Amino acid sequence: MAMAEGGVEHRAGGDDVSLIFVYGTLKRGFYNHKLIDALIRTTDAAFLGPHTTVESFPLVCGPHGIPYLINLPGSGTRIHGELYSVSSGLGLARLDELEGIDRGHYERLPVAVAAECGGERVRVVDAYFAHREFGEALWKRCGEEGLSEYGVDMVNNYVRREDRPPESNFILDIQKFISQGKI
Repeated sequence: MAMAEGGVEHRAGGDDVSLIFVYGTLKRGFYNHKLIDALIRTTDAAFLGPHTTVESFPLVCGPHGIPYLINLPGSGTRIHGELYSVSSGLGLARLDELEGIDRGHYERLPVAVAAECGGERVRVVDAYFAHREFGEALWKRCGEEGLSEYGVDMVNNYVRREDRPPESNFILDIQKFISQGKI
């Protein structure tokens, strides 16, 4: 198996997998992990263990208790999360859809991570970062104070999509949060 740039591994037989670092609601025990569970059941994903970013990044909670990793290397702290191998076809497409890649919600960008148990080499994988259109402003709105991990104590702040007001709009909610504070 050879590693290519951007967290894609090429396997014999042509089945490419992407390595995805998750830090929020996609982690085990959180609401959106059900998507990864479904991908695991169809062999479109596999858990590779707890990992931590090599560099520091801001991790904040925005409107509806949604976690955002901000692409400002050197700010914040090293982030604790989980690493998954995901099929580069169906698996990656399902994650990209959830994270709103085509709608300007998040961007899938490379990040260096290392296993928390130590002894493993640094891997460059992909993670979902807050979109560049609002990431830095969100960090500033949160007082440039972030988290090292999205933990179980934050579960009660997360509002599932189906429980948000019908007029809720992701981008408008972000803009309102940045300009006015909590929604």
